[in-house]
Amino acid sequence: MTAGKILVVDDDSNLLEVIRMRLESAKYDVVTAEREEEALNALKEDVIDMSVIDLQLEKTDGITLMENLHRINPDVPVIILTAYGTIESAVEAMRKGAYSYLTKPFDPRELLFQIDHAMEKRRLTSEVKRLQGLLEEKYDFSNIIARSDKMQKVLANVSLFAKTDSTVFIHGESGTGKELIARAIHLGSGRKEGPFVAINCAAIPENLLESELFGYERGAFTGAVQSTKGLFTQAHEGTLFLDEIGDMPFLLQSKILRVLQDRQVYPLGCKKPVDVDVRIIVATNKDLQKEVEKGNFRQDLFYRVHVIPVNLPPLREKKEDISSLVEHFLEKFGQKMKKKVKGLTPQAMQKLMLHDWPGNVRELENTIEFAMAMTQSNIISEELILQTNIQSPDKFKPFKEAKSAFEKEYLLNLLKLTQGNVSKASDLAGKYRADFYQLLKKYDLKPEEHKK
Repeated sequence: MTAGKILVVDDDSNLLEVIRMRLESAKYDVVTAEREEEALNALKEDVIDMSVIDLQLEKTDGITLMENLHRINPDVPVIILTAYGTIESAVEAMRKGAYSYLTKPFDPRELLFQIDHAMEKRRLTSEVKRLQGLLEEKYDFSNIIARSDKMQKVLANVSLFAKTDSTVFIHGESGTGKELIARAIHLGSGRKEGPFVAINCAAIPENLLESELFGYERGAFTGAVQSTKGLFTQAHEGTLFLDEIGDMPFLLQSKILRVLQDRQVYPLGCKKPVDVDVRIIVATNKDLQKEVEKGNFRQDLFYRVHVIPVNLPPLREKKEDISSLVEHFLEKFGQKMKKKVKGLTPQAMQKLMLHDWPGNVRELENTIEFAMAMTQSNIISEELILQTNIQSPDKFKPFKEAKSAFEKEYLLNLLKLTQGNVSKASDLAGKYRADFYQLLKKYDLKPEEHKK
């Protein structure tokens, strides 16, 4: 296996041959060119990892050639070879995008050293881009599972305001995917090349949260042995996601308000403010208006963060998404566990559809992960679904009331699953179509309301 492919351009054929031999002995593949058009054709026709270009060529200069190469592939590192008297031009080449330069005559070991470093940089750049691509693919709006009308409307709205810098307020129960939406907003914005920094305000002790957010100077408190950037500063030119902002201590809320107004932070122990350029996205599972009325949340901060509201529906209100989510989780955990599971039995899927999902999508994910880990078949059975779902005695209803509630919920879920197709629904229920219509009439359920 070669260490990479290098394009060497020089109008001195003897020097070109010497460089080729040196690089090939170091396990590099080498493509040589004496003229600009040869170099450009080589880059178009082959996968080139980096290039070494002489500054003075017969018909052009190395800087112009480098710029033309970068128009074809801007990620190819270029090392410029220059005579001693043209170092200023070499420095100009670096200003325009060259990785480094070497003066002639050069030590072959120094050339190899520079090339090794440039190739390592190229590998790191490629890996970063690969990971960014995976991240963008994962959090792209089109990859967020949303068959239900409610989630489709959420994503349609999100795609409109993602490109702005407006503060976003996400409300939803635990497990509904608030951070997933926040990351998608970040990647859909003009700040996607900047950092996405997230903090759960409920997970950090009150006495540490301020220093986490604003940072601190060395000696600001016992144990502050070195200056540390806060999350606002770390998120500069990117997005800061404040999850569970409803649990933020009241005294800290006034300081957050000041940062949002002035776009400056004061690290602990520092007398000078630090400018920050961040987009703020907040999330909570609490009713912040009620928290304001109770005196637990500042009204002025509420109005500052409640600019563009996003309400994420709980899973029990978008059960059309369950089957798609199950498919996604089966694939995800199948890869992790190296298991091939085709799906769930109808009874197992029915059990999922009837469950109330207080833990929402996160609970569903955990349920499928458990079932995947435990199954010894390529089909997950009902017995492996929601094994720990035991209802407490105080929640039991009278038998007649519980039966009616079950029947109505069962019928509703069937209509949602079949999109109002009565024939399919009655088949799944094992009922004659006429009997099924009687049940729909009993609970005043209209199939046409579930058709798309």
